[in-house]
Amino acid sequence: MYWQSATRVDCVADTMALYRWEAIKRNLHFSDNSKQAAVGDPGYDMLYKVRPLLTSLLENFQTIPMDENLCVDEQIGPFKGKKQMKQYNPKKQKHWGYKIFVLYSSGIVYNFEVYTGKISPCKGLPDLGASGNIVLSLSRIIPDNISHKIFFDNWFTSVDLQMLMEKRKIHCVGTVKMNRLTGCRFSEDADMKKRGRGTFEEKETLLNGVPLRAVKWYDNRSVTLLSTFASANPAATTMRWDKKKKTTVQVKCPRIVTTYNRGMGGVDLLDSLIALYRTKIRSKKWYHRIVFHVLDLTVVEPLLLYWRDCRVWGIPKKDVSSLAKFKAEIASCLCME
Repeated sequence: MYWQSATRVDCVADTMALYRWEAIKRNLHFSDNSKQAAVGDPGYDMLYKVRPLLTSLLENFQTIPMDENLCVDEQIGPFKGKKQMKQYNPKKQKHWGYKIFVLYSSGIVYNFEVYTGKISPCKGLPDLGASGNIVLSLSRIIPDNISHKIFFDNWFTSVDLQMLMEKRKIHCVGTVKMNRLTGCRFSEDADMKKRGRGTFEEKETLLNGVPLRAVKWYDNRSVTLLSTFASANPAATTMRWDKKKKTTVQVKCPRIVTTYNRGMGGVDLLDSLIALYRTKIRSKKWYHRIVFHVLDLTVVEPLLLYWRDCRVWGIPKKDVSSLAKFKAEIASCLCME
């Protein structure tokens, strides 16, 4: 469309001819295909075609100084083609695509790993299953004994994981499934519902020298959290919508819930910014979708660092570039002779 007369975009069409762009896309490679190991060989890498690109990006991301509060979550690189790595996640805006596990803070990425169907245990560490192993893998770059705090949801959280992290002085908090809290009993949801919204209970134990606190809070439904540093008290109040009264009401909220929400606040920021101006280029090559996704990521990453610096320096919001302006300036620089 950039080259058609009706929809021509001069800054693109005048910089590169259509045939030139098609030739670049057709021959875009990051690895020597002749050196790729065969399927089944010990050295086989499903991401071999893009491994040098991913490695280069990770080396640069890991030079960024880390914030105190970190979180682990997954994102989806949209893709509906035929590839074994494609995953389905109904909770994401784009249901089909490549699953990418990310370690980040306020949207700023420090480490990531593209899911290829299997997550092996980290060398020298116990096997905690796929959910625990990926947290251990991503968190290897976090320095020990500095009291970083890491947040994650109930797919990742387990007692064994939090105990291992606490031994490195990395404190954890996350929502947790009740079947992962062996021997920990709370009141049934029906009983807590009768006592009213905002009801919560807390259980505490010391396991192998590691303090663990589990809190169950009932709002419209129950949620259970596990932490090695946060607790229910001092509790606060939060405004929640009441369907019967058709208005907002004050509901008691444990401290661990507000701590968790604050720590996970930047989880959706990165995804939403990437989705605003996602690179949508059709291609028959499966790895192009990964390439275009990480290119979008490399644009949003410096934007978030720029916004953070603007806040530190007190620059007025009206003088701060938006994502659209930021991408336009990058494109303009790339098109300069």
